[in-house]
Amino acid sequence: MSSLPKNDVQKLLDQSIEQLNLLQNGFSEEIKSLGELKKRLLEGRFHLAVLGQFKRGKSTFLNALLGEDILPSSVIPLTAIPTFIRAGEPVSAKVFFDDERPIAEYAGAAGQVKQFISQYVAEGNNPANQLNVREVEVFHPSRILYSGVVMIDTPGIGSTYKHNTEATLNFLPQCDAALFLVSADPPITDVEIEFLKKVRKKVPRLFFILNKIDYLTVQEKEEILSFVRSTLIEKVGIEEDVRIFGVSARLGLQAREANDKDLWEKSGLISIESYLINFLANEKTEALQQAVRKKAVDIIGESLMQIQISVKSLQMPLDDLEKRLNVFTEKLTELQQSKLSEMDILEGDKKRMHEFLEEYAEKLRQKSKTYLKGVVKEVFLHLEPEQLKEDVIEQSLAEVIPAFFEHQMGLSTEIFQEKMQQVLGPHRLKLNRLVEAIRQTAAELFDIPYQQVRSAEDFEIVKRPYWVSHQWARSFQRIARSFLDNLLPSGLRKSQLNKRAAEQIDELVMQNVENLRWAVYQNIDKSFIRFDSELQKRFDQTLIATQGAIQAALKKRKEHSETIAADIIEFEKSLANLTNIQESLIHSSEE
Repeated sequence: MSSLPKNDVQKLLDQSIEQLNLLQNGFSEEIKSLGELKKRLLEGRFHLAVLGQFKRGKSTFLNALLGEDILPSSVIPLTAIPTFIRAGEPVSAKVFFDDERPIAEYAGAAGQVKQFISQYVAEGNNPANQLNVREVEVFHPSRILYSGVVMIDTPGIGSTYKHNTEATLNFLPQCDAALFLVSADPPITDVEIEFLKKVRKKVPRLFFILNKIDYLTVQEKEEILSFVRSTLIEKVGIEEDVRIFGVSARLGLQAREANDKDLWEKSGLISIESYLINFLANEKTEALQQAVRKKAVDIIGESLMQIQISVKSLQMPLDDLEKRLNVFTEKLTELQQSKLSEMDILEGDKKRMHEFLEEYAEKLRQKSKTYLKGVVKEVFLHLEPEQLKEDVIEQSLAEVIPAFFEHQMGLSTEIFQEKMQQVLGPHRLKLNRLVEAIRQTAAELFDIPYQQVRSAEDFEIVKRPYWVSHQWARSFQRIARSFLDNLLPSGLRKSQLNKRAAEQIDELVMQNVENLRWAVYQNIDKSFIRFDSELQKRFDQTLIATQGAIQAALKKRKEHSETIAADIIEFEKSLANLTNIQESLIHSSEE
């Protein structure tokens, strides 16, 4: 499918805005909506998450694509902080925190920026992310970034902190694609296989990089590529036509720093760069343009109807105009009542969603208690009586709690997103029909062409992916114990420890499930409020646009305005120009 170049789509949007501005009053919302579409088109980016196990060469690979050694790498795993790499000048970085601390910024040479970033992401400088860093943004003027790609360096999987893996999985659905690095030492591990089984369900598109091929002979490279491919197909369930690129990130970085084209081609990165720019980014751009065109056609269509109503209202006999306005007003009263009824049903569904959440939270409490008590049971089975201490139990729970509840957060998000779509979908259809009924009534009353909205779903301004860090409670409430506790018989001491552990588990479960429940509760409320606001706004805008055009014309007619003839001429010019723009947008999307 061919399409207009992005600049031509922007040009048509600009022309539409210009035409509506010439008409002055009555089109402010349409002008605003077209401006938002233009902004969305300009800001459209392809978000690529880069995944891989520790020491697979993710940072070197990204540095090679950028052409400079700017992202830190380490002999020990880096702290679990995502890095968003965007187009921009000068070379710089921003560090965002979870607390109220102001953003930390630095601009300079690549090496200096790397040192600045290392202060916040290196485990030695920021152990276990004690600085509460949420994410890092890096700006760089590389070709691949200016082509429309935003690269996201995610925390390495399979590290000591299992919740990092869960956090990455929860983040992936926001991205357009993911790139997964493996290498020859060993080619692919069980940890990676298990992670990929989850990844393939989370991200729209997944492809693979075999790094460090410069250490392999041609035969070894082919054997490893074949092995990785068959493993991905048989054990992960990846499609047989899976793309695996063989590269040497090390040689690629050397090539870019030395501006050596032959070495760059030898590194294999020229193929992946071309693929990212020419296929993935362009594919998203086309999908985005298609959505923008469809929505622009609808906005222009609504404007054309408003103009046609204005022209008809200015031309027809005054008493006929007044009668039609009265009929239209009566119909609007009916539609307003239907809208209020629908909003009442929507409020009831919101209440039922809250009830569903409470049932879900109670089941999660029981599930969490069973799991954590099982962890404690394992501790008791594998330790001698003299080794059983409260801090040993606490440490065992502290190790599993973040990963467990991070995983539950991901599951909860999926469950409630699907549930919200099921609940809100019918409401969206009904309210869309009410909006269309306003337009259809106006078209019939004034004998003008009725143009049905082509984009059935609301076009959303999709925000960039965002990383969420959750703080899970995992520390016991300390209770002072007598030294005599240690002198108790092992059986009695074990029984008391077990009882105290059960009490602590109840407290930890209550805190963590409540944190999760509250986050979901707020998301439910925000979704309903946003949905209610957007749909009411659309209903009211359509009502004001149609009824307002009639009332404005009626006012001019009653005032015997001398500008009526000139107004009609101006409206008809804009009608012709906007019709041509709309046809250009329609034809470009159908070619």
